[in-house]
Amino acid sequence: MPPRRRQCAAMQEYERLLEEQPSFRRNQQRAEQFTARAVMSGQAERVARRLVTIPVVFHVVHRTGPEDVSAEQLRSQLDVLNRDFRATNPDIAQVPAPWQGLVADAKIEFRLARRDPAGKKTDGVVRVQTERRSFGPGDDVKRASRGGSAAWPADAYLNIWVCTLGNGLLGYAQFPGGPKATDGVVVLNTAVGTEGTAAAPFDGGRTLTHEIGHWLNLRHIWGDTLDCSGGDRVPDTPNCEGPNTGKPTFPVITCSNGPHGGMFMNYMDYVDDAAMFMFTAGQVTRMNACLAGPRASFAPA
Repeated sequence: MPPRRRQCAAMQEYERLLEEQPSFRRNQQRAEQFTARAVMSGQAERVARRLVTIPVVFHVVHRTGPEDVSAEQLRSQLDVLNRDFRATNPDIAQVPAPWQGLVADAKIEFRLARRDPAGKKTDGVVRVQTERRSFGPGDDVKRASRGGSAAWPADAYLNIWVCTLGNGLLGYAQFPGGPKATDGVVVLNTAVGTEGTAAAPFDGGRTLTHEIGHWLNLRHIWGDTLDCSGGDRVPDTPNCEGPNTGKPTFPVITCSNGPHGGMFMNYMDYVDDAAMFMFTAGQVTRMNACLAGPRASFAPA
């Protein structure tokens, strides 16, 4: 049964890596320090002046025929990403008037890898048959010895694992600074793309938009607390009490954030695919700082 409510395990993985990988804690601290400097100095802005193209490899880990999602379904996912990160998605017109001026083009595009790590031609898709009925958070899907598929070099490719996930999970990402052997994004095979096995309400390709946001160092807009004390480290996203789900009606007011309320239509909330359709200028600046720093291999000077 396809999930009915968005669940992302990126912060669960973040906390796990903090405990298991001392280097991750140090790298995340450095990333935050660099982000602050890059924003203040204009280094992040310099990244924003040119288009960044990120090579993608899809690892399709499947047990049954339907789990082996088609090339067409994967291409439909890339189409969504390229619209969402360039702010050319048609539903961007639904952004409420108070925030239309905050909509921003990240100038990031994604294309299937054309060469594999050995330099051979590739279609950018690795297909691996597994005996596993499902995967959970963690690194099993990223290891061949555990029924998954090994990552391609994380400084040259965005690794995206497409598989069956258990317990209603839609996906998760590894934040910058984690182990290179597990770096990338994982997505449920019924929440990828807009055709084939993609199932409502997560059949708009927005799960990967959300998770790649994490891969580029964006947090959930409510800051992963439930008491108004959190924050996503972005100044132009209003503080809010917790995640929104489904298809809210504007405005949703919490944490004294009236009259416009929380930005539930932001890609980094938990609403259905059809209800999310924007990144803000502040989020784009943070992603650009990530591309100037911990993920600079994708945006060389």
